[in-house]
Amino acid sequence: MQVAGFDWDEGNRSKCREHGVSQVAIESMFRGSVAVLPDPRHSTSEERYKAIGRSDDGRCIFAVFTLRTRRGKRLVRPISARFMYKKEVDYYEKETSALQKR
Repeated sequence: MQVAGFDWDEGNRSKCREHGVSQVAIESMFRGSVAVLPDPRHSTSEERYKAIGRSDDGRCIFAVFTLRTRRGKRLVRPISARFMYKKEVDYYEKETSALQKR
């Protein structure tokens, strides 16, 4: 998925900060290898996605985002993000390892 950048305002910045995740950490996650899944249950007014990846410092992040177009450019608009719990990280790493062995 090609994107030109991020769509931030005080609303989504503060929502992510509530969970202890900075704008820098979220953007670094999206610049790396990210697993993206649709989120049809929460896609009532716009299509939403779930993403799992690692920040530059190696912490696993779970994020919900949508895509917005501004001035002809596709942007990632984070809606919420949090660091993953150890149990979630263990499961994610196990599943990722199994997929890579196929």
